[in-house]
Amino acid sequence: MLAAFLLPETVIREDGSGPELDLGSARGRLLVVTMGITRILEQQSLDMSVWGSADNVNWGEKPLASFPQKFYGGSYQVLVDLTERPEVQYLRAAWKVNRWGYSPQKPLFGLYLFVEESAARALARSA
Repeated sequence: MLAAFLLPETVIREDGSGPELDLGSARGRLLVVTMGITRILEQQSLDMSVWGSADNVNWGEKPLASFPQKFYGGSYQVLVDLTERPEVQYLRAAWKVNRWGYSPQKPLFGLYLFVEESAARALARSA
C-alpha cells in the first residue's frame, strides 16, 4: 500500500516542479493527495497540480489533478483516479506562485504533498 511524500516539507518561492515518485504496486489505483500549507505570506496565491508519466520523460499536456487556487494555510485533499490510466507509473507535483500588492518580496509558501491509496479502495480490495 502506497503512503509516501510526493513533495517533502519544502519552501517554495517560484514556479517549479518536484521530484518524481514511482507508484510501484499502486499503479492503476485511486489515490488521495494531501497538501499541507504550513507557511504563507499575505497577498499571494498558489496553483498546485499533480502530473503523471508512463516513462518518467513525457508528462503530458494536462495534469491528472489540480488543487483549487490557494491563498491560505491549511490542509487540502484531491483524488487522483488512475483506474483508467494504468500506464501511469510516475507522479510529480508542479506549481505556479503569484504575489501582488506593494511588497517587493517574492512569494513564500511552506508546504508538503503526501500521497496514499484511498482507504475506501484499499478496504474494498481486502474484503
